[in-house]
Amino acid sequence: MNYKGKIHIIGSVGSGKTTLAKKISEKLAIPYYEIDNIIFERHPTGDIRRSDEEIITILENIINTETWILEGTCTKEWIVSSFAKADQIILLDIPYLTRLKRIIFRYVKQVLKVESANYKPTITMFKHMIKWNHKFNKVNKIDFYRLTKKYREKIIVYTHN
Repeated sequence: MNYKGKIHIIGSVGSGKTTLAKKISEKLAIPYYEIDNIIFERHPTGDIRRSDEEIITILENIINTETWILEGTCTKEWIVSSFAKADQIILLDIPYLTRLKRIIFRYVKQVLKVESANYKPTITMFKHMIKWNHKFNKVNKIDFYRLTKKYREKIIVYTHN
């Protein structure tokens, strides 16, 4: 398939963003990018957050290409440029308990080395994910709708797989 478009996928941790991005990427043969990998330099010893200037430069280089899929939960003002350039904005608004179950299973699989991760699966990271999941409905989703006010016609919301 020769798709020429730009897709932005947003959702909470455990909502299925990466899984969906990978599937669409494979089916349409277009690259996908994880926002976390734009924000953080990945090192074996741990992640180092890039400066806002570096993040914006990397993001702009991606969104100025012909096709892309961006996935991640980010409600910083600098992300708005990707919403503006996207042809579709997909919000994965999966129920809280479903996401929580996925976070738990993912952590167990990562600790058992059945599943790989871009980060070290520590108990601290697990606790952060639980907290981020809780915060999504109360803060991030509200911020998402505020930041995408001008782009409502592009938004598709999925509440289940």
